[in-house]
Amino acid sequence: MADNKDDQGVGVAQPKTKVKPSTRRVPKQLPPYNVVLLDDDDHSYAYVVDMLGVIFTYDTQKAFTMAKEVDENGRVIVLTTHKELAELKRDQILGYGADPTMSRSKGSMGAIIEPAEE
Repeated sequence: MADNKDDQGVGVAQPKTKVKPSTRRVPKQLPPYNVVLLDDDDHSYAYVVDMLGVIFTYDTQKAFTMAKEVDENGRVIVLTTHKELAELKRDQILGYGADPTMSRSKGSMGAIIEPAEE
């Protein structure tokens, strides 16, 4: 074993061995999933705007734009993220409850997750 002291007996730090860049592990990206809100006639724009604000912290304008899109197209992607968070957000939508301003509203809006195109 080599002595790590200089001529006066003082310890000398040895340079650290560098890891070669080619041997570093690069973490894999998790595949993206879309959270898709589905349209129905049992929830008002105000409900959708409020729900998107509470669950996703979207501002009123962004939430209204999404409410309009789901009404016109039958669905809107409200978030793209990894699968675990997508499942959580879908479940939060499904558990948000009925629209108190509409008597025919008996429960939450529908939502699904689907693999996002990369």
